[in-house]
Amino acid sequence: MAEKRDYYDVLGVEKGADKKEIKKAYRKLAMKYHPDVSDDPESADKFKEISEAYAVLSDEEKKSTYDQFGHAGMGGYSNEDIFRNVNFDDIFRGFGFDFGDIFDMFGFGGGRRSRAEQGADVYYDLKITLEDAAFGLERDIEISHKKTCPTCGGSKAEPGTDTHQCSQCGGTGQVQQVANTPFGQMMNVRPCPQCRGEGVIIDTPCHECRGKGIVRETNTIHIKVPPGVEDGSRLRVAGEGDVGKRGGPPGDLYVLITVKSHQLFERHGSDLLYEQPISFVQASLGDEVDVPTLGEEIVNLKIPAGTQSGTSFRIKGKGMPHLRWNGQGNLYVKTKVVVPKKLNSKQKELLREFADISGKEIYVEDKGFFDKVKDAIKH
Repeated sequence: MAEKRDYYDVLGVEKGADKKEIKKAYRKLAMKYHPDVSDDPESADKFKEISEAYAVLSDEEKKSTYDQFGHAGMGGYSNEDIFRNVNFDDIFRGFGFDFGDIFDMFGFGGGRRSRAEQGADVYYDLKITLEDAAFGLERDIEISHKKTCPTCGGSKAEPGTDTHQCSQCGGTGQVQQVANTPFGQMMNVRPCPQCRGEGVIIDTPCHECRGKGIVRETNTIHIKVPPGVEDGSRLRVAGEGDVGKRGGPPGDLYVLITVKSHQLFERHGSDLLYEQPISFVQASLGDEVDVPTLGEEIVNLKIPAGTQSGTSFRIKGKGMPHLRWNGQGNLYVKTKVVVPKKLNSKQKELLREFADISGKEIYVEDKGFFDKVKDAIKH
């Protein structure tokens, strides 16, 4: 078996070429080697080669893998994976080429009409509480998605009635047309207008789906939200999207998670932040306070004497569970010294006494490094 050529050499572009240059190079070579216009006996093989190179280099993920590992890195891709999501029709729209033939050349698909298509994905928005995100959640949700018609089994015809082969396309679902282009006459293959690409004529459409072969159903789906899930996460439920076309697999259901804000706690990744109000006396003399957690547990926290407003204390393992590994984050308790708005006469008297004892001492926060540098420059 001949060794594959470098994809960049195949298209005649530099390794740093952008998408526009890659597309332009492929378009030029495809116009030369497409079997519909080339007399070269090796045109089919050359067309396959340049199409494969374009399919890889036009896809960011595949291109990155190829740039790093070369052809060895493409071993994990089947031919169908390589060509998936590549829109060849968009490149030559109006020039009469049928790029469904590419799939036949590589032996997967059997033509445009018979090629199976995966069903569309379905999305569902789910709002949960911070407690739900911490401890996990199981819930039944109602999903509306397209399913195979139970009456006709997807045949589109009323049960007991006959269908017959389309006379215009001979059952292929495609018709050929000759188009005049700047490059001469070219054969163009399009879906048959009479049978709409199905290859058969349905005399009596199914009454349930009205000849579509699919119906929209609402089903109950049981989902599990894992502990530690974050706001904006997507949960995938395989096979619960819309039904596939022409025997293709169904799409998937994606549950989009929104975690609602909490009255007490602020989340930062796997850590939680809680603001604990304390009095001037507690901050000055020290104290012990009860701190709530997301569960029912109350944690006792010691406040040292001389604690400043804004000081944070860490309580290990009382944050959110890690989603991808064992263990939990931490709970950070930030103190906030609350000054009373109203004082009785006794409290005022004691504070004045405290002020007299303290003298005219002014309490100033320690300056940061850059503030000290600024002061040194001034002097």
